Amino acid sequence: MIMKNNLLYIIAISLVVLSGCQSPDDIIPPADNQGLTRLTVKFTTGEYAEVEAASYTISDPNADTYVIPVPWFYPADSYNETTPYMSAMKVEANLDNNFTIAPGLSVLDLTKDNHFTLTDSYGNKRSITIRGERVKSSACNIITFSLKDKDVTGIIDDAAGTISLISIDDLSNSLADYELSPHALSISPDPAVTPLDFNNNVELTITAHNGTSTKKYTVKKEIPSKIGAGYRKGSEENVYELNLSAYGFSMTKSSNPSLAVLGSYLVLNLGDGTTPVYINRATGAKLGSINIGSANAGGSITGDIYGNMLIANNAAAGGTLNVYKTKSVTAAPTLFFSMSNTTGFTIGSKMAVQGNLDGDAIIVATCENSSSFVRWIVSGGVAGTPQVISVSGIGTWGGADNAPRFTYASTNLADGYYIGHYAGGGGNVYYVDGTANTVVRQLAGTGDWARGIGMFDIKVFNNTRYMMTYNMGFFPQWALGGQIYMYDVTNPALVTGSVTDSPALTFKQESITAYNNGATPLEPRTADILLYPSADGFMMHMYYIDNASSVLGCYKFDCIDK
Repeated sequence: MIMKNNLLYIIAISLVVLSGCQSPDDIIPPADNQGLTRLTVKFTTGEYAEVEAASYTISDPNADTYVIPVPWFYPADSYNETTPYMSAMKVEANLDNNFTIAPGLSVLDLTKDNHFTLTDSYGNKRSITIRGERVKSSACNIITFSLKDKDVTGIIDDAAGTISLISIDDLSNSLADYELSPHALSISPDPAVTPLDFNNNVELTITAHNGTSTKKYTVKKEIPSKIGAGYRKGSEENVYELNLSAYGFSMTKSSNPSLAVLGSYLVLNLGDGTTPVYINRATGAKLGSINIGSANAGGSITGDIYGNMLIANNAAAGGTLNVYKTKSVTAAPTLFFSMSNTTGFTIGSKMAVQGNLDGDAIIVATCENSSSFVRWIVSGGVAGTPQVISVSGIGTWGGADNAPRFTYASTNLADGYYIGHYAGGGGNVYYVDGTANTVVRQLAGTGDWARGIGMFDIKVFNNTRYMMTYNMGFFPQWALGGQIYMYDVTNPALVTGSVTDSPALTFKQESITAYNNGATPLEPRTADILLYPSADGFMMHMYYIDNASSVLGCYKFDCIDK
């Protein structure tokens, strides 16, 4: 009986299944009301072949003519007009289920009407037309904003349409540098031409490339509260990473880049005898070459945070080191001091300053292929007698691509200094007693044979002493580029552990962008790094330059209580 009942169940289930089976011709697939939801356009020729030029989302389900907006320029920030590509562009469609388009989409002449038939799952057909139209950009934003010669960079809030100028200084009768959305037609009034009183709110209107879209910004002078100490976590911002070739710099065997700040300008020096150039340090825009006068920049440049820059030649053993000083990119520098190089080593390629060159400061120049450096104590704006200092316990560094660029922690020798070098890939960072010149403690290096730590800078920002170091990547073509680490060294006793995990570590960037296009960098592979707190104490910028990766970069930090 049980077997009989089971058999009946099986027969019944089979009948249900069989009765549910229909031939495919009997199934009517669901149809969506719209059918065509998106059209994508790609280039078919040139360096951007197969790259998407435009994507057009279709919102009207009843439309029968689709005009694809193609940008006037591509890329948007270039002057490459898209006109030559319009007659042969690849068009792709997003179709809802069970819709077809005939004939199939392929390469179309978007300057003309292209006719197709759109068919839904019921077989209903309708004629549609596809063409393209070049359109000018509607973007009308202010990308960057800074006051000329005032060391004030605006904080832009696009959503609110405001630009905050954090300053306690007099901002009346000020001109500004700015960057607008690509191809925007105008800014009114134009603060690059018309001096404005930024002590009071100023309204600026931006007009887009299309001539109709506009946006208003209100520029406000503000004096916000600061956090207790250090920079505000979360304020770190990558301002730019620029390809050095855009400045006409060719990374050659003789290049040994170094940096200095003069007011609103960042000065770049290749160290190959060419004249240094200066850029808008807020935007990276190249402005021109400095007035080099009688100076020779074949060694390096450096400076303080009080408006002074030094320019030095590269002095071989037995030669003469000439160090010039200037406060302006347009005025000729004057000789600050000279030194007969009796060290037995080349000097001038790596120099740094701590303090105020118009008052009290310490200048150091690294001796290549040694464990020594030359030190000048500046008092009352006058450089004293050079002293050759030997550092014990850290080994010998190499030439220009191994010699460290470092500075004292303060103008008090007792505060010591931080130094390190490649050391066969060891890469330790040493804290050295400033009077005995012996190692007090160290950060263990990464042990990375493809990188060399050795570029250091130290500045005080919002009651906190920061030490920044650049770990030079010798082979960026193998994804072994530069790295940046920043430490709070206010209390040297906390500078323990390793370079990558010290309790003093506050910021790191371990993947610096490289623009060397896969080429093997030529030696010397060198870099420079620079910390620069703003005069009002609200901002700190960090600049770096790396000839192996062909990159110039900028980060900024603030201490604003938000």
